[in-house]
Amino acid sequence: MPRTRRRAGRDPVAIDDDATLHAMGYPRKLTRRFQAFDNFAISFTIINIISGIFSSFGFGMNAGGPRVLVFGWIGVSVMVLFVGAAMAEVASAYPTSGALYFSAGKLARRHKGAWSWFTGWLNFVGQVGGTAATGYAAATFVQAFLALQWTSYRPTAHQTVLITALIIVLQGLANTYTVRLVAVLNRISVWWLLIGLVVIVGALVVGPDEHRSASFVTHFVNNTGFTSGLYGGMLGLLVTSWTFTGFDGSFHMSEETVRATVNAPRGITRAIAWSAATGLVLMLALVYSIGDYTKVAGSAAPPVQILIDGLGTGGAKALLLIVIGAMLFCGLANLTSNTRQIFAFSRDGAMPGSRWWHSVSPRTRTPVKAVWLAVVCSLALVLPGWWSHTAFTAIVSVNVVGLFLAYAVPIFLRLRLGADFSPGPWHLGRWSRPIGVVAVIWVLLSSALFMLPQASPITVDSFNYAPIALAVVLVVATVWWFATARRRFQGPVSYGRPDEVAAMDLV
Repeated sequence: MPRTRRRAGRDPVAIDDDATLHAMGYPRKLTRRFQAFDNFAISFTIINIISGIFSSFGFGMNAGGPRVLVFGWIGVSVMVLFVGAAMAEVASAYPTSGALYFSAGKLARRHKGAWSWFTGWLNFVGQVGGTAATGYAAATFVQAFLALQWTSYRPTAHQTVLITALIIVLQGLANTYTVRLVAVLNRISVWWLLIGLVVIVGALVVGPDEHRSASFVTHFVNNTGFTSGLYGGMLGLLVTSWTFTGFDGSFHMSEETVRATVNAPRGITRAIAWSAATGLVLMLALVYSIGDYTKVAGSAAPPVQILIDGLGTGGAKALLLIVIGAMLFCGLANLTSNTRQIFAFSRDGAMPGSRWWHSVSPRTRTPVKAVWLAVVCSLALVLPGWWSHTAFTAIVSVNVVGLFLAYAVPIFLRLRLGADFSPGPWHLGRWSRPIGVVAVIWVLLSSALFMLPQASPITVDSFNYAPIALAVVLVVATVWWFATARRRFQGPVSYGRPDEVAAMDLV
């Protein structure tokens, strides 16, 4: 169990947040308005079980069916909790907005700049891809709602891109204003998710005339086109993995969180645990409400078809509004996390135009320019969808792989450091190493799954572009590193001694 302990004159819990930040070499520029619940809320909202399950449920129906949807959810949730716990231990030791790339630079014995550089760019690309993909999913469900409301409405790729762009810009505007507003919206999002879950599950329990038998959870389906049932079932595990991304958001909000050395790691682990429990309830409700399996699995949006079959068009439309709201909150929180990573990465001089992106608005105390860089980058990823959905999928496919590889790097480096690692107040004690080992192994296995073919026959439209997208990111980052970056970026920088950086505080 995580616990606290005293280390060499250090108060294990009541550590001064500013003193901790100053000891890491940074002045305080951001406002600390996130309490423990707010920090939990951002990761819980980004994970977003309603958004994740509704977006990927159809894939799971064809890749393993109910058996993998339900039991795969349980197994993968446990593995993700291992990853989250190992990350949380690192977050307690290095509670900064830089999060993964900062801790990678600090934990590496050699080549600190390189470890930090590649971790930071994987994290950046993964988060930008996540913002774009979440906005696109929300736009898709908005159009599903419009098609139910007006039968003459025909969704098009152009409309999806335009709605996605509008959503991302509105989320950028929300992030432009104060941290207090973002915190309030994230609190609302938690209750939206929890109350929405109760409403959706309650409707699926009461509404349909018939439900599947208890044994239906063992039903196995392999419609992936591959003859191997084992391979098809393993692909189904991706449903849960797709959902459980973005919990590094609590880590990125450390510099705006009160008692961050404790509340940030708790935010990570609690968000995963609550998402695992509530997501299982939603998954079971959807699985037991499936009517005609072939009809539902073959529909454009299987969860929507389940709602229509069980509750009628009126009921489906009402619940779709809950789903769309959850997706909008998810994108908002994802953009917030992305912005803080850009702010911190720029503060250390790792991005072109760093001087711009780490500046903070004197009025709102938020990194406004970083917000709009994140918005522009996300819109750039969405734009290819104007011509081809396949092109859009290829570009954002690096989202999950990039994020989980970025998660694994500081955990791996912490393992290599061994007894030389100085944990923060929240740590895993003697369980630290075994949990870290399991976390790294799981990330490697799940990343391999993400890059394997996911449908047969393999065509231009069904090809999995994640390996190509990841290779492009790594090649660009590598060329850039050896060409110029290694001479100007040596990893996280220090702005001076604690007393010197304290004098630079802007808040």
